Amino acid sequence: MINVSIKGLGQYEVEAGTTFEQLVQKIQKPENPKIVAARCGNVLKELTEEIKCACEIELVDLASSDGEKIYQRSLSFIMIRAAIECFEGIKVRVEHSLSKGLYCEFDYSRKLTHEDYETIRSRMMGIIERNEPFVKKSTSIEDAKNAFKLYHMDSKVDLLKYRESDYINLYECGNLKNYFYGYMVPSTGYVTTFDMIKYDNGMILMHPTKYSPFEPPEFVESPKIADIFNESERWGEIMEIPYVSNLNALTESGEHPELMRIAEALHEKKIAQIADQITKAGKRVILIAGPSSSGKTTFANRLRIQLKVNGLHPITVSTDNYFVDRDKTPLDEHGELDFESIDAVDVARFNEDLTRLLDGDEVDLPVFNFHVGKREFRNKPISIKEDQPIIIEGIHGLNEKLTSKIFKRDKFKIYVSALTQLNIDEHNRIPTTQTRLLRRIVRDNQFRGHSAKRTIGMWNSVRRGEERNIFPYQEEADVMFNTALPYELAVLKKHAEPLLRQIGQDEPEYGEAILLLKFLSYFKSIDEDELVPYVSILKEFIGGSCFDV
Repeated sequence: MINVSIKGLGQYEVEAGTTFEQLVQKIQKPENPKIVAARCGNVLKELTEEIKCACEIELVDLASSDGEKIYQRSLSFIMIRAAIECFEGIKVRVEHSLSKGLYCEFDYSRKLTHEDYETIRSRMMGIIERNEPFVKKSTSIEDAKNAFKLYHMDSKVDLLKYRESDYINLYECGNLKNYFYGYMVPSTGYVTTFDMIKYDNGMILMHPTKYSPFEPPEFVESPKIADIFNESERWGEIMEIPYVSNLNALTESGEHPELMRIAEALHEKKIAQIADQITKAGKRVILIAGPSSSGKTTFANRLRIQLKVNGLHPITVSTDNYFVDRDKTPLDEHGELDFESIDAVDVARFNEDLTRLLDGDEVDLPVFNFHVGKREFRNKPISIKEDQPIIIEGIHGLNEKLTSKIFKRDKFKIYVSALTQLNIDEHNRIPTTQTRLLRRIVRDNQFRGHSAKRTIGMWNSVRRGEERNIFPYQEEADVMFNTALPYELAVLKKHAEPLLRQIGQDEPEYGEAILLLKFLSYFKSIDEDELVPYVSILKEFIGGSCFDV
Protein backbone atom coordinates (compact mmCIF):
# COMPACT_ATOMS: atom_id res chain seq x y z
CA MET A 1 0.00 0.00 0.00
CA ILE A 2 1.20 3.54 -0.78
CA ASN A 3 0.12 7.00 0.34
CA VAL A 4 -1.27 9.47 -2.19
CA SER A 5 -1.83 13.10 -1.31
CA ILE A 6 -4.58 14.72 -3.39
CA LYS A 7 -4.55 18.51 -3.55
CA GLY A 8 -7.55 19.89 -1.71
CA LEU A 9 -8.79 16.47 -0.55
CA GLY A 10 -6.11 15.06 1.73
CA GLN A 11 -4.39 11.67 2.09
CA TYR A 12 -5.48 8.38 0.52
CA GLU A 13 -3.98 4.92 0.80
CA VAL A 14 -4.03 2.78 -2.35
CA GLU A 15 -2.45 -0.41 -3.56
CA ALA A 16 0.59 0.01 -5.81
CA GLY A 17 -0.50 -0.41 -9.44
CA THR A 18 -3.91 1.22 -8.88
CA THR A 19 -4.82 3.39 -11.86
CA PHE A 20 -5.71 7.04 -11.48
CA GLU A 21 -9.14 6.11 -12.83
CA GLN A 22 -9.74 3.59 -10.03
CA LEU A 23 -8.82 6.25 -7.49
CA VAL A 24 -11.01 8.86 -9.17
CA GLN A 25 -14.02 6.53 -9.12
CA LYS A 26 -13.88 6.61 -5.31
CA ILE A 27 -13.66 10.40 -5.23
CA GLN A 28 -15.85 11.69 -8.06
CA LYS A 29 -19.10 13.28 -6.92
CA PRO A 30 -21.94 13.92 -9.38
CA GLU A 31 -22.32 17.53 -8.21
CA ASN A 32 -18.68 18.29 -9.13
CA PRO A 33 -17.21 18.75 -12.64
CA LYS A 34 -16.12 15.48 -14.21
CA ILE A 35 -12.50 14.47 -13.53
CA VAL A 36 -10.76 13.47 -16.77
CA ALA A 37 -7.03 13.41 -15.90
CA ALA A 38 -4.53 13.97 -13.10
CA ARG A 39 -1.34 15.93 -12.66
CA CYS A 40 1.57 14.25 -10.87
CA GLY A 41 5.02 15.81 -10.52
CA ASN A 42 3.69 18.75 -12.58
CA VAL A 43 3.13 16.39 -15.51
CA LEU A 44 -0.30 15.61 -16.94
CA LYS A 45 -1.29 11.93 -16.56
CA GLU A 46 -4.02 9.99 -18.30
CA LEU A 47 -6.41 8.24 -15.93
CA THR A 48 -5.38 4.86 -17.38
CA GLU A 49 -1.85 5.25 -15.98
CA GLU A 50 -0.86 3.37 -12.83
CA ILE A 51 0.19 4.89 -9.51
CA LYS A 52 3.43 3.11 -8.67
CA CYS A 53 4.79 5.05 -5.70
CA ALA A 54 3.81 7.57 -3.05
CA CYS A 55 3.06 10.91 -4.71
CA GLU A 56 1.17 14.19 -4.63
CA ILE A 57 -1.43 14.62 -7.34
CA GLU A 58 -3.83 17.28 -8.55
CA LEU A 59 -7.08 16.22 -10.18
CA VAL A 60 -7.90 17.72 -13.58
CA ASP A 61 -11.60 18.28 -14.25
CA LEU A 62 -13.75 20.02 -16.84
CA ALA A 63 -13.46 23.33 -15.00
CA SER A 64 -9.84 23.57 -16.25
CA SER A 65 -8.30 24.30 -19.65
CA ASP A 66 -6.54 20.92 -19.75
CA GLY A 67 -9.76 19.13 -18.83
CA GLU A 68 -11.72 20.93 -21.52
CA LYS A 69 -9.12 20.03 -24.18
CA ILE A 70 -9.12 16.34 -23.18
CA TYR A 71 -12.91 16.19 -23.37
CA GLN A 72 -12.98 18.04 -26.70
CA ARG A 73 -10.31 15.76 -28.17
CA SER A 74 -12.10 12.59 -27.07
CA LEU A 75 -15.43 13.84 -28.39
CA SER A 76 -13.79 14.66 -31.73
CA PHE A 77 -12.46 11.09 -32.01
CA ILE A 78 -15.97 9.70 -31.42
CA MET A 79 -17.46 12.08 -34.00
CA ILE A 80 -14.84 11.18 -36.62
CA ARG A 81 -15.35 7.46 -36.01
CA ALA A 82 -19.14 7.79 -36.20
CA ALA A 83 -18.96 9.73 -39.49
CA ILE A 84 -16.63 7.16 -41.05
CA GLU A 85 -18.86 4.28 -39.95
CA CYS A 86 -22.01 5.97 -41.28
CA PHE A 87 -20.69 7.24 -44.63
CA GLU A 88 -18.05 5.19 -46.43
CA GLY A 89 -15.29 7.31 -47.97
CA ILE A 90 -16.10 10.45 -45.97
CA LYS A 91 -13.26 12.74 -44.85
CA VAL A 92 -13.67 14.81 -41.69
CA ARG A 93 -11.82 18.10 -41.14
CA VAL A 94 -11.71 19.73 -37.70
CA GLU A 95 -11.19 23.32 -38.77
CA HIS A 96 -11.18 25.80 -35.85
CA SER A 97 -12.96 26.94 -32.71
CA LEU A 98 -16.16 28.91 -33.18
CA SER A 99 -18.84 30.04 -30.73
CA LYS A 100 -17.38 27.94 -27.86
CA GLY A 101 -17.39 24.82 -30.06
CA LEU A 102 -15.45 23.16 -32.87
CA TYR A 103 -16.34 23.94 -36.47
CA CYS A 104 -15.95 20.83 -38.66
CA GLU A 105 -16.45 20.16 -42.37
CA PHE A 106 -16.97 16.95 -44.31
CA ASP A 107 -15.75 15.90 -47.76
CA TYR A 108 -18.25 13.44 -49.20
CA SER A 109 -19.81 12.58 -52.53
CA ARG A 110 -22.70 14.89 -51.66
CA LYS A 111 -23.54 17.65 -49.18
CA LEU A 112 -24.64 16.32 -45.80
CA THR A 113 -28.24 17.02 -44.76
CA HIS A 114 -29.83 17.53 -41.33
CA GLU A 115 -30.81 13.86 -41.42
CA ASP A 116 -27.17 12.88 -42.09
CA TYR A 117 -26.00 14.84 -39.05
CA GLU A 118 -28.68 13.15 -36.94
CA THR A 119 -27.40 9.79 -38.21
CA ILE A 120 -23.89 10.72 -37.04
CA ARG A 121 -25.25 11.94 -33.70
CA SER A 122 -27.15 8.68 -33.17
CA ARG A 123 -24.06 6.62 -33.95
CA MET A 124 -22.03 8.74 -31.51
CA MET A 125 -24.58 8.13 -28.77
CA GLY A 126 -24.36 4.37 -29.38
CA ILE A 127 -20.56 4.45 -29.10
CA ILE A 128 -20.80 6.48 -25.88
CA GLU A 129 -23.46 4.21 -24.34
CA ARG A 130 -21.27 1.14 -24.93
CA ASN A 131 -18.45 2.87 -22.99
CA GLU A 132 -15.79 1.57 -25.37
CA PRO A 133 -12.15 2.04 -24.32
CA PHE A 134 -9.61 4.36 -25.93
CA VAL A 135 -6.52 2.16 -26.19
CA LYS A 136 -3.15 3.86 -26.66
CA LYS A 137 -0.51 1.83 -28.51
CA SER A 138 3.04 2.60 -29.59
CA THR A 139 3.09 2.01 -33.35
CA SER A 140 5.87 2.05 -35.94
CA ILE A 141 5.82 4.97 -38.36
CA GLU A 142 5.24 2.59 -41.28
CA ASP A 143 2.25 0.93 -39.62
CA ALA A 144 0.85 4.36 -38.68
CA LYS A 145 1.12 5.49 -42.32
CA ASN A 146 -0.77 2.40 -43.47
CA ALA A 147 -3.51 3.02 -40.91
CA PHE A 148 -3.89 6.64 -42.02
CA LYS A 149 -3.92 5.72 -45.72
CA LEU A 150 -6.81 3.35 -45.05
CA TYR A 151 -8.99 6.33 -44.08
CA HIS A 152 -7.47 8.78 -46.61
CA MET A 153 -5.88 10.88 -43.83
CA ASP A 154 -3.30 12.32 -46.21
CA SER A 155 -2.08 15.20 -44.03
CA LYS A 156 -1.22 12.75 -41.22
CA VAL A 157 0.78 10.61 -43.65
CA ASP A 158 2.67 13.69 -44.88
CA LEU A 159 3.39 14.92 -41.34
CA LEU A 160 5.03 11.60 -40.42
CA LYS A 161 7.79 12.36 -42.95
CA TYR A 162 9.13 14.91 -40.47
CA ARG A 163 8.81 12.76 -37.33
CA GLU A 164 12.19 12.23 -35.68
CA SER A 165 11.17 9.16 -33.66
CA ASP A 166 10.61 5.72 -35.27
CA TYR A 167 7.41 5.25 -33.28
CA ILE A 168 4.23 7.17 -32.56
CA ASN A 169 1.39 6.69 -30.07
CA LEU A 170 -1.93 5.98 -31.75
CA TYR A 171 -5.32 5.65 -30.10
CA GLU A 172 -7.71 2.86 -31.05
CA CYS A 173 -11.45 2.89 -30.46
CA GLY A 174 -13.48 0.28 -32.29
CA ASN A 175 -11.89 -0.23 -35.70
CA LEU A 176 -10.52 3.31 -35.96
CA LYS A 177 -6.87 4.13 -35.28
CA ASN A 178 -6.03 7.80 -35.09
CA TYR A 179 -3.44 10.24 -33.81
CA PHE A 180 -4.27 13.18 -31.58
CA TYR A 181 -1.96 15.84 -30.19
CA GLY A 182 -2.64 15.38 -26.48
CA TYR A 183 -4.33 13.00 -24.06
CA MET A 184 -7.72 11.28 -24.05
CA VAL A 185 -10.23 10.04 -21.49
CA PRO A 186 -10.12 6.29 -20.68
CA SER A 187 -13.33 5.40 -22.50
CA THR A 188 -16.21 6.82 -24.50
CA GLY A 189 -18.58 6.76 -21.50
CA TYR A 190 -16.81 9.84 -20.11
CA VAL A 191 -18.07 11.98 -23.00
CA THR A 192 -21.81 12.02 -22.42
CA THR A 193 -22.67 15.67 -23.02
CA PHE A 194 -22.47 17.32 -26.42
CA ASP A 195 -24.49 18.96 -29.17
CA MET A 196 -24.19 19.27 -32.96
CA ILE A 197 -25.36 22.37 -34.80
CA LYS A 198 -25.47 22.46 -38.60
CA TYR A 199 -23.68 25.64 -39.60
CA ASP A 200 -22.43 27.12 -42.87
CA ASN A 201 -20.80 24.32 -44.90
CA GLY A 202 -20.39 22.01 -41.94
CA MET A 203 -21.37 21.75 -38.30
CA ILE A 204 -20.29 22.99 -34.89
CA LEU A 205 -19.53 20.35 -32.27
CA MET A 206 -20.54 21.84 -28.92
CA HIS A 207 -19.13 20.53 -25.63
CA PRO A 208 -18.71 21.58 -21.99
CA THR A 209 -16.06 24.24 -21.35
CA LYS A 210 -14.08 25.37 -18.33
CA TYR A 211 -16.65 28.14 -17.87
CA SER A 212 -19.60 25.77 -18.41
CA PRO A 213 -18.30 22.39 -17.16
CA PHE A 214 -21.62 20.53 -16.87
CA GLU A 215 -23.18 21.21 -20.27
CA PRO A 216 -22.32 22.96 -23.54
CA PRO A 217 -22.71 26.73 -23.32
CA GLU A 218 -25.48 28.40 -25.25
CA PHE A 219 -24.66 28.71 -28.93
CA VAL A 220 -24.13 32.34 -29.91
CA GLU A 221 -23.56 32.92 -33.60
CA SER A 222 -20.34 34.81 -34.45
CA PRO A 223 -20.65 35.55 -38.19
CA LYS A 224 -17.79 38.06 -38.38
CA ILE A 225 -15.30 35.71 -36.71
CA ALA A 226 -16.56 32.89 -38.93
CA ASP A 227 -15.95 35.02 -42.04
CA ILE A 228 -12.37 35.79 -40.94
CA PHE A 229 -11.64 32.10 -40.37
CA ASN A 230 -13.16 31.19 -43.75
CA GLU A 231 -11.09 33.87 -45.47
CA SER A 232 -7.90 32.66 -43.76
CA GLU A 233 -8.56 29.07 -44.75
CA ARG A 234 -9.22 30.07 -48.36
CA TRP A 235 -5.85 31.82 -48.39
CA GLY A 236 -4.25 28.75 -46.85
CA GLU A 237 -5.61 26.68 -49.72
CA ILE A 238 -4.59 29.27 -52.33
CA MET A 239 -1.03 29.26 -50.97
CA GLU A 240 -1.26 25.46 -50.62
CA ILE A 241 -0.36 25.39 -46.93
CA PRO A 242 -3.42 24.16 -45.02
CA TYR A 243 -1.29 21.93 -42.77
CA VAL A 244 2.08 21.94 -41.02
CA SER A 245 3.45 19.31 -43.41
CA ASN A 246 2.92 21.74 -46.33
CA LEU A 247 4.85 24.47 -44.51
CA ASN A 248 7.63 22.00 -43.67
CA ALA A 249 7.89 20.99 -47.32
CA LEU A 250 8.35 24.63 -48.39
CA THR A 251 10.97 25.18 -45.68
CA GLU A 252 12.83 22.01 -46.65
CA SER A 253 12.86 22.98 -50.33
CA GLY A 254 13.97 26.56 -49.59
CA GLU A 255 10.77 28.06 -51.03
CA HIS A 256 9.61 29.60 -47.74
CA PRO A 257 10.89 33.17 -48.48
CA GLU A 258 8.29 33.52 -51.24
CA LEU A 259 5.54 32.40 -48.85
CA MET A 260 6.73 34.96 -46.28
CA ARG A 261 6.64 37.76 -48.84
CA ILE A 262 3.12 36.83 -49.99
CA ALA A 263 1.81 36.63 -46.40
CA GLU A 264 3.28 40.01 -45.50
CA ALA A 265 1.96 41.57 -48.71
CA LEU A 266 -1.53 40.30 -47.88
CA HIS A 267 -1.29 41.99 -44.45
CA GLU A 268 -0.24 45.28 -46.02
CA LYS A 269 -2.99 45.12 -48.61
CA LYS A 270 -5.69 44.52 -45.99
CA ILE A 271 -4.40 47.30 -43.71
CA ALA A 272 -4.49 49.68 -46.69
CA GLN A 273 -8.08 48.63 -47.42
CA ILE A 274 -9.08 49.35 -43.82
CA ALA A 275 -7.43 52.78 -44.03
CA ASP A 276 -9.38 53.46 -47.22
CA GLN A 277 -12.65 52.53 -45.48
CA ILE A 278 -11.90 54.88 -42.59
CA THR A 279 -10.94 57.73 -44.91
CA LYS A 280 -13.96 57.30 -47.17
CA ALA A 281 -16.36 57.19 -44.19
CA GLY A 282 -14.72 60.21 -42.54
CA LYS A 283 -14.35 58.45 -39.18
CA ARG A 284 -12.76 60.56 -36.42
CA VAL A 285 -12.22 57.95 -33.66
CA ILE A 286 -10.53 54.62 -34.49
CA LEU A 287 -10.77 52.01 -31.72
CA ILE A 288 -8.47 48.98 -31.83
CA ALA A 289 -9.00 46.05 -29.45
CA GLY A 290 -7.93 42.43 -29.24
CA PRO A 291 -6.57 39.79 -26.89
CA SER A 292 -3.02 39.64 -25.55
CA SER A 293 -0.18 39.22 -28.07
CA SER A 294 -2.37 39.86 -31.09
CA GLY A 295 0.03 42.45 -32.49
CA LYS A 296 -2.24 45.43 -31.82
CA THR A 297 0.64 47.91 -31.44
CA THR A 298 2.26 47.10 -34.77
CA PHE A 299 -1.13 47.01 -36.47
CA ALA A 300 -1.93 50.48 -35.07
CA ASN A 301 1.39 51.83 -36.35
CA ARG A 302 0.91 50.37 -39.82
CA LEU A 303 -2.65 51.69 -39.97
CA ARG A 304 -1.39 55.15 -38.96
CA ILE A 305 1.05 55.11 -41.88
CA GLN A 306 -1.64 54.04 -44.35
CA LEU A 307 -3.89 56.84 -43.09
CA LYS A 308 -1.04 59.29 -43.71
CA VAL A 309 -0.75 57.91 -47.24
CA ASN A 310 -4.41 58.93 -47.60
CA GLY A 311 -3.56 62.49 -46.57
CA LEU A 312 -4.65 62.29 -42.92
CA HIS A 313 -2.59 63.13 -39.84
CA PRO A 314 -3.75 60.80 -37.04
CA ILE A 315 -2.82 61.13 -33.38
CA THR A 316 -2.73 58.37 -30.77
CA VAL A 317 -4.42 58.42 -27.36
CA SER A 318 -3.70 55.63 -24.85
CA THR A 319 -6.41 54.40 -22.49
CA ASP A 320 -3.63 53.36 -20.07
CA ASN A 321 -3.16 57.04 -19.22
CA TYR A 322 -6.76 57.15 -17.96
CA PHE A 323 -6.38 54.52 -15.24
CA VAL A 324 -8.01 55.62 -12.01
CA ASP A 325 -5.61 56.26 -9.13
CA ARG A 326 -4.31 53.02 -7.68
CA ASP A 327 -6.33 53.31 -4.45
CA LYS A 328 -9.55 53.47 -6.52
CA THR A 329 -8.77 50.41 -8.70
CA PRO A 330 -11.57 47.79 -8.41
CA LEU A 331 -10.88 44.37 -6.90
CA ASP A 332 -11.57 41.01 -8.56
CA GLU A 333 -13.26 38.02 -6.93
CA HIS A 334 -9.96 37.09 -5.25
CA GLY A 335 -9.59 40.51 -3.66
CA GLU A 336 -6.74 41.49 -6.00
CA LEU A 337 -6.45 44.69 -8.05
CA ASP A 338 -8.29 44.19 -11.33
CA PHE A 339 -6.52 46.40 -13.88
CA GLU A 340 -8.38 44.74 -16.77
CA SER A 341 -11.83 45.83 -15.59
CA ILE A 342 -13.32 48.77 -17.49
CA ASP A 343 -13.97 50.30 -14.06
CA ALA A 344 -10.19 50.64 -13.71
CA VAL A 345 -10.45 53.36 -16.39
CA ASP A 346 -11.77 56.86 -15.70
CA VAL A 347 -14.36 56.53 -18.45
CA ALA A 348 -16.04 59.87 -17.67
CA ARG A 349 -12.80 61.86 -18.03
CA PHE A 350 -11.81 59.86 -21.12
CA ASN A 351 -15.12 60.71 -22.84
CA GLU A 352 -14.88 64.34 -21.80
CA ASP A 353 -11.38 64.74 -23.24
CA LEU A 354 -12.28 62.99 -26.51
CA THR A 355 -15.41 65.10 -26.96
CA ARG A 356 -13.50 68.32 -26.41
CA LEU A 357 -10.74 67.25 -28.84
CA LEU A 358 -13.32 66.47 -31.52
CA ASP A 359 -14.90 69.89 -30.92
CA GLY A 360 -11.53 71.55 -31.62
CA ASP A 361 -10.75 72.54 -28.01
CA GLU A 362 -7.30 72.40 -26.47
CA VAL A 363 -6.96 69.50 -23.99
CA ASP A 364 -4.17 68.70 -21.53
CA LEU A 365 -4.04 64.90 -21.83
CA PRO A 366 -2.98 63.00 -18.70
CA VAL A 367 -0.02 60.64 -18.35
CA PHE A 368 -0.34 57.81 -15.83
CA ASN A 369 2.65 57.42 -13.51
CA PHE A 370 2.80 53.68 -12.91
CA HIS A 371 5.47 54.05 -10.20
CA VAL A 372 3.24 56.09 -7.90
CA GLY A 373 -0.11 54.87 -9.26
CA LYS A 374 -1.53 58.29 -10.12
CA ARG A 375 -2.37 60.37 -13.18
CA GLU A 376 -0.21 63.42 -13.85
CA PHE A 377 -0.55 66.41 -16.18
CA ARG A 378 2.34 68.01 -18.08
CA ASN A 379 0.63 71.28 -19.01
CA LYS A 380 1.09 70.59 -22.73
CA PRO A 381 -2.42 71.00 -24.17
CA ILE A 382 -3.08 69.80 -27.70
CA SER A 383 -5.83 70.33 -30.23
CA ILE A 384 -6.65 68.54 -33.48
CA LYS A 385 -7.94 69.46 -36.92
CA GLU A 386 -10.54 67.78 -39.13
CA ASP A 387 -7.82 65.74 -40.86
CA GLN A 388 -6.55 64.26 -37.58
CA PRO A 389 -8.43 61.10 -36.56
CA ILE A 390 -7.72 59.73 -33.09
CA ILE A 391 -6.34 56.17 -32.86
CA ILE A 392 -7.12 54.45 -29.54
CA GLU A 393 -5.63 51.04 -28.74
CA GLY A 394 -6.80 49.13 -25.68
CA ILE A 395 -8.63 46.03 -24.49
CA HIS A 396 -11.94 47.89 -24.00
CA GLY A 397 -12.04 49.51 -27.43
CA LEU A 398 -15.09 47.54 -28.59
CA ASN A 399 -17.04 48.10 -25.38
CA GLU A 400 -19.49 50.92 -26.06
CA LYS A 401 -19.17 52.07 -22.45
CA LEU A 402 -15.59 53.27 -23.09
CA THR A 403 -16.72 55.89 -25.63
CA SER A 404 -20.38 56.27 -24.71
CA LYS A 405 -20.35 60.06 -25.26
CA ILE A 406 -18.95 59.80 -28.79
CA PHE A 407 -21.48 59.53 -31.61
CA LYS A 408 -21.41 56.11 -33.30
CA ARG A 409 -21.15 57.85 -36.68
CA ASP A 410 -17.71 59.11 -35.66
CA LYS A 411 -16.35 55.72 -34.50
CA PHE A 412 -14.66 52.91 -36.37
CA LYS A 413 -14.03 49.73 -34.35
CA ILE A 414 -11.37 47.17 -35.28
CA TYR A 415 -10.94 43.75 -33.69
CA VAL A 416 -7.41 42.37 -34.01
CA SER A 417 -6.48 38.77 -33.23
CA ALA A 418 -4.16 35.99 -34.37
CA LEU A 419 -6.64 33.50 -35.83
CA THR A 420 -4.36 30.68 -36.91
CA GLN A 421 -5.25 29.31 -40.34
CA LEU A 422 -2.68 26.52 -40.23
CA ASN A 423 -3.54 23.16 -38.62
CA ILE A 424 -1.32 20.24 -37.61
CA ASP A 425 -3.44 17.88 -39.72
CA GLU A 426 -7.10 17.38 -40.60
CA HIS A 427 -8.05 16.43 -37.04
CA ASN A 428 -5.59 18.43 -34.92
CA ARG A 429 -6.12 22.16 -35.03
CA ILE A 430 -3.70 24.78 -33.72
CA PRO A 431 -5.56 26.79 -31.06
CA THR A 432 -5.31 30.56 -31.43
CA THR A 433 -4.40 30.80 -27.74
CA GLN A 434 -1.36 28.57 -28.27
CA THR A 435 0.08 30.83 -30.95
CA ARG A 436 -0.51 33.90 -28.80
CA LEU A 437 1.10 32.27 -25.76
CA LEU A 438 4.25 31.44 -27.75
CA ARG A 439 4.35 35.01 -29.11
CA ARG A 440 4.08 36.36 -25.56
CA ILE A 441 6.74 34.01 -24.14
CA VAL A 442 9.22 35.25 -26.74
CA ARG A 443 8.24 38.92 -26.42
CA ASP A 444 8.20 38.99 -22.62
CA ASN A 445 11.69 37.53 -22.50
CA GLN A 446 12.99 39.78 -25.28
CA PHE A 447 11.64 43.10 -23.99
CA ARG A 448 10.62 42.63 -20.36
CA GLY A 449 13.18 40.16 -19.04
CA HIS A 450 10.47 37.71 -18.01
CA SER A 451 11.09 33.97 -17.99
CA ALA A 452 8.82 31.53 -19.84
CA LYS A 453 7.84 30.23 -16.41
CA ARG A 454 6.49 33.62 -15.38
CA THR A 455 4.60 34.16 -18.63
CA ILE A 456 2.97 30.72 -18.50
CA GLY A 457 2.12 31.26 -14.83
CA MET A 458 0.24 34.48 -15.69
CA TRP A 459 -1.54 33.09 -18.75
CA ASN A 460 -4.70 31.78 -17.05
CA SER A 461 -5.26 35.19 -15.46
CA VAL A 462 -4.74 36.87 -18.83
CA ARG A 463 -7.24 34.50 -20.44
CA ARG A 464 -9.84 35.20 -17.75
CA GLY A 465 -9.56 38.91 -18.46
CA GLU A 466 -10.03 38.29 -22.19
CA GLU A 467 -13.14 36.20 -21.59
CA ARG A 468 -14.67 39.04 -19.57
CA ASN A 469 -13.51 42.16 -21.35
CA ILE A 470 -12.74 41.37 -24.99
CA PHE A 471 -14.45 38.31 -26.47
CA PRO A 472 -18.02 39.35 -25.50
CA TYR A 473 -17.63 42.47 -27.67
CA GLN A 474 -15.74 41.10 -30.70
CA GLU A 475 -18.80 41.00 -32.97
CA GLU A 476 -19.27 44.75 -32.34
CA ALA A 477 -16.30 45.46 -34.60
CA ASP A 478 -16.75 47.18 -37.96
CA VAL A 479 -13.73 45.30 -39.28
CA MET A 480 -11.68 42.32 -38.12
CA PHE A 481 -8.01 41.92 -38.91
CA ASN A 482 -6.23 38.58 -38.61
CA THR A 483 -2.60 39.11 -37.55
CA ALA A 484 -1.63 35.42 -37.82
CA LEU A 485 1.10 34.61 -40.34
CA PRO A 486 1.23 31.08 -41.79
CA TYR A 487 5.00 30.87 -41.30
CA GLU A 488 5.35 32.43 -37.85
CA LEU A 489 5.48 29.29 -35.68
CA ALA A 490 8.46 28.04 -37.70
CA VAL A 491 10.23 31.33 -36.88
CA LEU A 492 9.14 31.43 -33.22
CA LYS A 493 10.39 27.86 -32.69
CA LYS A 494 14.08 28.66 -32.22
CA HIS A 495 13.27 31.61 -29.96
CA ALA A 496 10.80 29.75 -27.74
CA GLU A 497 12.41 26.32 -27.32
CA PRO A 498 15.44 27.41 -25.22
CA LEU A 499 13.15 29.43 -22.93
CA LEU A 500 10.77 26.51 -22.42
CA ARG A 501 13.64 24.12 -21.64
CA GLN A 502 14.66 26.34 -18.73
CA ILE A 503 11.53 25.31 -16.81
CA GLY A 504 12.37 22.52 -14.36
CA GLN A 505 10.20 19.49 -13.59
CA ASP A 506 9.71 20.72 -10.02
CA GLU A 507 7.88 23.83 -11.28
CA PRO A 508 4.09 23.96 -11.87
CA GLU A 509 4.57 25.32 -15.41
CA TYR A 510 6.63 22.29 -16.46
CA GLY A 511 3.67 20.36 -17.91
CA GLU A 512 2.65 23.24 -20.18
CA ALA A 513 6.27 23.70 -21.27
CA ILE A 514 6.50 20.03 -22.28
CA LEU A 515 3.28 20.29 -24.31
CA LEU A 516 4.53 23.42 -26.09
CA LEU A 517 7.88 21.78 -26.88
CA LYS A 518 6.08 18.76 -28.30
CA PHE A 519 3.90 21.07 -30.38
CA LEU A 520 6.91 22.98 -31.77
CA SER A 521 8.61 19.68 -32.68
CA TYR A 522 6.15 19.33 -35.58
CA PHE A 523 7.71 22.36 -37.31
CA LYS A 524 10.90 22.63 -39.31
CA SER A 525 12.61 25.78 -38.08
CA ILE A 526 12.95 28.88 -40.25
CA ASP A 527 16.18 30.32 -38.90
CA GLU A 528 16.57 33.48 -41.00
CA ASP A 529 15.01 36.25 -38.91
CA GLU A 530 16.28 38.71 -41.51
CA LEU A 531 13.64 37.40 -43.94
CA VAL A 532 10.93 38.84 -41.66
CA PRO A 533 10.29 42.47 -42.77
CA TYR A 534 10.98 45.25 -40.25
CA VAL A 535 7.30 46.30 -40.42
CA SER A 536 6.03 42.75 -39.78
CA ILE A 537 3.74 42.10 -36.83
CA LEU A 538 6.05 39.18 -35.98
CA LYS A 539 8.90 41.64 -35.31
CA GLU A 540 6.87 42.96 -32.35
CA PHE A 541 7.67 39.63 -30.67
CA ILE A 542 11.06 38.48 -31.95
CA GLY A 543 12.62 41.96 -32.02
CA GLY A 544 13.89 44.20 -34.79
CA SER A 545 10.68 46.13 -35.45
CA CYS A 546 11.00 49.58 -36.99
CA PHE A 547 8.15 50.72 -34.73
CA ASP A 548 8.20 51.63 -31.05
CA VAL A 549 6.57 48.49 -29.64
